Amino acid sequence: MREPDNIRAVEQCHIDWMGFIFYGKSPRFVARRPAYLPESVRRIGVFVDAEAGEIRSRIEEFGLYGIQLHGHESPEVCRMFRTTGITVIKAFSVRPGEDFKECAAYESCCDYFLFDTPVPGYGGSGKPFDWSLLDRYQGSIPFLLSGGIGPESLPALSALKHPRWAGVDLNSRFEISPARKEAKKVLSFVTAFRSLDKPHH
Repeated sequence: MREPDNIRAVEQCHIDWMGFIFYGKSPRFVARRPAYLPESVRRIGVFVDAEAGEIRSRIEEFGLYGIQLHGHESPEVCRMFRTTGITVIKAFSVRPGEDFKECAAYESCCDYFLFDTPVPGYGGSGKPFDWSLLDRYQGSIPFLLSGGIGPESLPALSALKHPRWAGVDLNSRFEISPARKEAKKVLSFVTAFRSLDKPHH
């Protein structure tokens, strides 16, 4: 999110967290602090192999609750921020034949994992991966599901059963233009998603 009016509108959509992308090559890059930041939802900063000093300055400037790391950040980096009270989300691409071994090293230093569709470079693909692969994830860390989730995903989400599944990451399927979301569409989806028969959302 980037535009004050849009941030205000989406903040009213019963979401839990709102993301701010601090990766310069992203079309959603937040170059400066918006005139308005959400007050009733938690702010998450999204980074790709950023220097620790840059992450710290963004945490302070934006009052971040958590950080979502999409690069090759080490378990040590995750642990360093987590010990300061910051919620740490580490993203992993889920490929065919996935065994989730890569996640094991991060079990002790992250609050959540985010499972996304593989793409060349960094950034979302806007496409879902094969969610049946999640059956192989036996870790203890709760995960967020990402990758092309939109209104048409609701039946598949309703059928998804995994004890560690904690929520969904919404982005491209709700955009009017980069970093600008269609609030009514977000609200409609969130309302429907929360009504699914799920142990947690």
